[in-house]
Amino acid sequence: MCHIPVMVEESLRLFKDQHLSLFVDATVGGGGFAYELLRAHPEIETYFGIDCDEHALALARERCAQWVDKIEWIHGNFCDIDRYLMERGLDKIDGFFFDLGVSSMQLDQPERGFSFLKEGPLDMRMDQRLRWTARDIVNQWSEKELGRLFREYGEAPHWRVVARAIVEARAHKQIETTTELARIIEGGAKRRYGKRYRPAKKLALIFQALRICVNRELESIREVIGKALKLLAPGKRLAILSFHGLEDRIVKQIFRAAAGLSSPLPPRCFPKLRLLSKKPLVPTLKEQKRNKRSRSAKLRAAERL
Repeated sequence: MCHIPVMVEESLRLFKDQHLSLFVDATVGGGGFAYELLRAHPEIETYFGIDCDEHALALARERCAQWVDKIEWIHGNFCDIDRYLMERGLDKIDGFFFDLGVSSMQLDQPERGFSFLKEGPLDMRMDQRLRWTARDIVNQWSEKELGRLFREYGEAPHWRVVARAIVEARAHKQIETTTELARIIEGGAKRRYGKRYRPAKKLALIFQALRICVNRELESIREVIGKALKLLAPGKRLAILSFHGLEDRIVKQIFRAAAGLSSPLPPRCFPKLRLLSKKPLVPTLKEQKRNKRSRSAKLRAAERL
């Protein structure tokens, strides 16, 4: 079981001509990008590898063992990035990299509860120290709250039907597993839409919404980008890899505001940036064929002025 890093070559090119002494990998995952960047930039003195998933950090440590003297591993939420660096007396960083969302290795672990394709507990916590799980949300939230969640975080067109089906099912017994929830969603949707219902795509939207909510992903992204931009040294770069429209929309809005371009956000909230490309970079067709999970990836990068 291994996380396959996405758009590694494109990400490395963004930092190719940069001198990197202090670098922050805010979502180090299994260490795929860390391995390649450390190999390409021997001048790196300290590499901060942050992840809220303890299992991912263990894999990253193993993968990057040859740089043990350069890497500082941090088990925690990237939202606390300013505190981590302040505790170490640092206020200027030479580069940031974010690989957002769930990783392939998390999806492939049934016991984590991220996938509707595998039997497992309704958990979905990236950090096992979190209190709330997907099971709590599914069994305790009202029909109205569930509907709003599926509409806003999953952008699911059948959010009303799913919320109703869940509430009706849990009236008889608590919903405990991923496959149990998937059957309930499928049953309710098929009664409403019949043969027009495409289960895999629609189930993915509902599971996405639950995962985002459990881990407070969108709120965390908004918060951490602002912090990272303030910590980024002038002339240095930040790159963000996202995997669905809600994530990319936040990154796009913040970057455009900081670059003085049209955005719903006020530009005065952020340090000034220069965008490194007008549109996000996307995986090559070759990579998309090799790794299907890369198809939705978008890579945006900017340089602080």
